[in-house]
Amino acid sequence: MSPIYNQTNNDTFVHTYSIVARDPETGEMGVGVQSHWFSVGSIVSWGEAGVGVVATQSLVNKSFGLRGLDLLKQGKTPEEAIEELLSDDEGKDVRQVAILDTKGNVTTHTGSKCIKQAGHKVGDNFSVQANMMLSDEVWPAMATAFEKHNNFSLPERIIKSLEAAESVGGDIRGRQSAALLVVVGDPTEKRWEDPYIDLRVEDHTEPLKELNRLLKVFRAYEHMNNGDLAIEKGNMPKALEEYDSAQKMFPENLEMTFWTAVSLSNENQLDKALVLFKKIFKKDLNWRLLAERLPHSELLNVNEEDLKKILSLK
Repeated sequence: MSPIYNQTNNDTFVHTYSIVARDPETGEMGVGVQSHWFSVGSIVSWGEAGVGVVATQSLVNKSFGLRGLDLLKQGKTPEEAIEELLSDDEGKDVRQVAILDTKGNVTTHTGSKCIKQAGHKVGDNFSVQANMMLSDEVWPAMATAFEKHNNFSLPERIIKSLEAAESVGGDIRGRQSAALLVVVGDPTEKRWEDPYIDLRVEDHTEPLKELNRLLKVFRAYEHMNNGDLAIEKGNMPKALEEYDSAQKMFPENLEMTFWTAVSLSNENQLDKALVLFKKIFKKDLNWRLLAERLPHSELLNVNEEDLKKILSLK
């Protein structure tokens, strides 16, 4: 039987490598994946806060994502969930699927007819799985990297595992897209905050490098969001701390530099703020127009003389 023989209209050829993993300290759970296929994250990666994560790949039965999560919500273990998913699946021999729950229990299935090299390795709070790889070194390298970098936060640790796959050849066809999905361990009523991280590189010559860059940008904007929240609560010292942290991560980002300058102004550190405002306005005068509008919203709290100093910069 060829891999195409049992293909249904819902099946997709996503031959790839991935990792499902959990951080026992934070409870976060995540899926990381890279493939020579367009928009791999929209097919392989599934997760829900307080429930678990699923990676479904090879000749994909996409329904395994939501169905696997539903089975976990019904109280099934990952092993029981995979058994049920495969029980009536005529294409189970060409499937590869991994399911991990909030306790770190994980089960993985690699069908006997998945395209070589194919396999998986289950460890403590994680599983790595791959098919159509250049060599059978891929998934062991992923597991080793994940275990080695246990001092990293889960998203960064997942990236290290994906980088290890590339270092030993990765997908035999090359690379095209990558994704990182992270959910929190506890259920949330704020559905708009789930998932915690959902980053996708849909089509790129170096998707994993781009995914790593996006994660760093995400971390910087976490500081930006914290700064916005601090301003909302009137905590200007905290806002300055958060904006400054973001600006130091990406000093050429005008948005981050601008809000650092605003916070410095609000903290009566106008001389430092003017240096940053001048740098920003020199590159884009629209930011000066924005600064002029901020006092109306009580986001830039300076006297008229200091506001004139800011707006006179060229």
